Amino acid sequence: MELALKIAAAAALVLMLFYLWPVYKHWQENGPKAQKGDWQAAILALGAVAALVMLLIMAVR
Repeated sequence: MELALKIAAAAALVLMLFYLWPVYKHWQENGPKAQKGDWQAAILALGAVAALVMLLIMAVR
């Protein structure tokens, strides 16, 4: 029974990848391009999340 579930999960994963491949190709060709300042915005957001996590850890201690 467990083997059948693993095979079904693998088949579902392959079918999902097969279904999503054209969408991936479309986004690669027509997706938004990175512009100046995008990395700074991403680093700012990641830094804010890291600071919040550190604050929560310190609050629990």
